[in-house]
Amino acid sequence: MNDAIAVENLTEEQAQAELARLAAELDRANTAYHAEDAPEISDADYDRLKRRNAEIEARFPQLKRADSPSEQVGARPADGFTKITHAVRMLSLGNAFDDGDVAAFDQSIRKYLGLGADTGLSYTAEPKIDGLSLSLRYESGQLVQAATRGDGAVGENVTANALTIADIPERIDGAPEVLEVRGEVYMSHEDFAALNARQEESGGKSFANPRNAAAGSLRQLDASITRDRPLRFFAYAWGETSEPLAGTQTDAINRLGALGFQINPLTRRCESPAEMIAHYHNIEDQRATLGYDIDGVVYKVDDLALQHRLGFRSTTPRWAIAHKFPAELAWTRLEAIDIQVGRTGALSPVARLTPVTVGGVVVSNATLHNEDYVAGRDANGEEIRGGKDIRVGDWVQVYRAGDVIPKVADVDLSKRPQNSEPYAFPTRCPECNSEAVREVGDAVRRCVGGIICPAQAMEKLKHFVSRKAFDIEGLGAKQIEMFFDDELLPVKTPVDIFTLQSRDADNLAKLANRKGWGEQSARNLWDAIDEKRTIQFGRLLFALGIRHVGEAASTLIARHYGNWSAFESAVTAASGFEGPEWDELLAIDGVGEVMARALVSAFAQETERASIDALVTRLTVLDEERPQSDGSPVAGLTVVFTGTLEKMTRAEAKARAESLGAKVAGSVSKKTDLLVAGPGAGSKAKKADELGIRTLDEDGWLELIGDA
Repeated sequence: MNDAIAVENLTEEQAQAELARLAAELDRANTAYHAEDAPEISDADYDRLKRRNAEIEARFPQLKRADSPSEQVGARPADGFTKITHAVRMLSLGNAFDDGDVAAFDQSIRKYLGLGADTGLSYTAEPKIDGLSLSLRYESGQLVQAATRGDGAVGENVTANALTIADIPERIDGAPEVLEVRGEVYMSHEDFAALNARQEESGGKSFANPRNAAAGSLRQLDASITRDRPLRFFAYAWGETSEPLAGTQTDAINRLGALGFQINPLTRRCESPAEMIAHYHNIEDQRATLGYDIDGVVYKVDDLALQHRLGFRSTTPRWAIAHKFPAELAWTRLEAIDIQVGRTGALSPVARLTPVTVGGVVVSNATLHNEDYVAGRDANGEEIRGGKDIRVGDWVQVYRAGDVIPKVADVDLSKRPQNSEPYAFPTRCPECNSEAVREVGDAVRRCVGGIICPAQAMEKLKHFVSRKAFDIEGLGAKQIEMFFDDELLPVKTPVDIFTLQSRDADNLAKLANRKGWGEQSARNLWDAIDEKRTIQFGRLLFALGIRHVGEAASTLIARHYGNWSAFESAVTAASGFEGPEWDELLAIDGVGEVMARALVSAFAQETERASIDALVTRLTVLDEERPQSDGSPVAGLTVVFTGTLEKMTRAEAKARAESLGAKVAGSVSKKTDLLVAGPGAGSKAKKADELGIRTLDEDGWLELIGDA
């Protein structure tokens, strides 16, 4: 497992390993928080963990995983409730942690919309309630269902429970025919204290905090228990509506208030990042006296038409962000430095600490990022921490605000043992004893053992079965570790998973007799494996764990080629890094040469190709689904944008084209169907003319797509 890597010092392979760890840790945290109402880490830690993941993905977008936390919202709905599919997905928010992040958010909005710094742009700022998200669906003014967020797409039906909450009206007048009101269920500090007192008197379970109490109360299978719990509800958003609520976020929230919902009185309209930050500090100053828990402030673009233009990323809106309150620091002793090896061979140092409580969580491990970070240098050789290196026995400051394994932020030299020595970073892999090489310009020392290194092989398998890859029920990281070292049922490569059952007629009995297993659980695993023999093209490509090819890139590539056979033929033909197939791969918007070379090299490497081919023969690979594009005049076309667009930004134009089913390429080739050329179009326009490719200006493009 790859635990400790500084973003500024990352290489691609090191980033890939770190993203795998982050995905696994956050998946566990999501399940504990959303499904079990028993969080294992603090909110600040969770937010920083997601922030680190986002920073790595921003620097290495080609490495984005299918099970990336940026693609996750909440957790799978729990058993015991019927399921409700949200008409409009319930998404999470991106995070800001300092004033610079807020300014960057404003700049990103302006850049996407093509607005200058002097153009007026209003936002709303409101407290971020620390509770449980809930969606209330009203039809003809009557509450017909209430659902938790779940995983964002499917939630739990808690209608009977929601009807017991005084702040939630069973019927509203003057609302649209269909209205989904969204908000947060919470519990006040006073009510929380009284509930715990009653629980203690009756011998019941006490709750750790108001959020847990609210979540546990709302998700009772017996609604009479919920009725006895003092739950509250703040409305702050909406999902599906049969008609617009208003033209601005401010007016829409006020209308929800007029319909009888509780809205937060600290919500303000702000005209600049400076006003947003000022209101953030105003709310922060009142935090201790509000009577309920908040963990930050949410900013949203006020103009709903602009929100519509900005749209969404996979799990977050572009038009909103949560400015979180800061986390905490603590000092403790560094007892040892361990080296862990990731699936790409990167050697990562991890600090083993004397346990210390930071932000309500006991910390015993911390990231040391890489060789340079331990030595007190950054990626450019410049001093960090005033040049202080990190040694075993040091008294270190732990920053518990970003990783499940936090960061070591500083060293107290006054407490350094007199006999301490600088840490000597290993030059051989601790797992397989292969040479650990650090290439020029690389911040990471990497094991060259490849497939003979058990740590790399195991981590690749863990990635293969991860949530956004094959996601085999009952076959997670723990089970992979068991099978990997098993003499009777070994799993060393992905194809071994799909031959587990067929290798030996006695394998069911062999597994059923293992500690922690039985005949039924063994049969369930066989069934779960069989269920995943059919898989989407993009998920399969991501699951292979090819360096530089993350979840987003896998989807892009899969959508471009459409089916596995076409893709496989193309990358095979591109093995010499030249020719039309190579040019086509490079032309995919979002695929650079580094990623393309890694992809082609993987399929050209004899051992890896044999493993992939053996796997695919045991699977049914579904063609990649493209965005819904009924009635679209550009569905299936390959479109290239060049020059300056004046009525929308390039990013907005590309997003619109893809939403209409078009494939957006970065360069012109014989396979290009349409070139959209603005002022300043150069070589691409010339090449399109030479190839006889249809060319439109921006007005022609807008006329072509119309209202499609």
